[in-house]
Amino acid sequence: VQLVESGGGLVQPGGSLRLSCAASGFTFTFSSYRMSWYRQAPGKERELVARIVTAGGSTDYVDSVKGRFTMSRDNAKNTVYLQMNSLKHEDTAVYYCNANRYYPSYSYWGQGTQVTVSS
Repeated sequence: VQLVESGGGLVQPGGSLRLSCAASGFTFTFSSYRMSWYRQAPGKERELVARIVTAGGSTDYVDSVKGRFTMSRDNAKNTVYLQMNSLKHEDTAVYYCNANRYYPSYSYWGQGTQVTVSS
């Protein structure tokens, strides 16, 4: 099982980035896995940013990114995305893709991708 993130980089405040997380070795069906994006800024704990909460693809977000970030998935490509708009300095962090398997319980993590928002 492997999760590979991509799409991070340096962007100016107000800019956009689209992160991708390609899964291999398993198929992230909603009934078996909870797919989420987390981030960790320097000196801070890792926090949940977004997650898919229904089989239809409904999502849930941390308050600080609501209205700016959109999580989506492409089942055919076994890939989830995080579209990030109106980026702010405080969005600077390493972003991680997570696949939480319900049974047997296990959590898979990608290697992370750096997002830096700076002028």
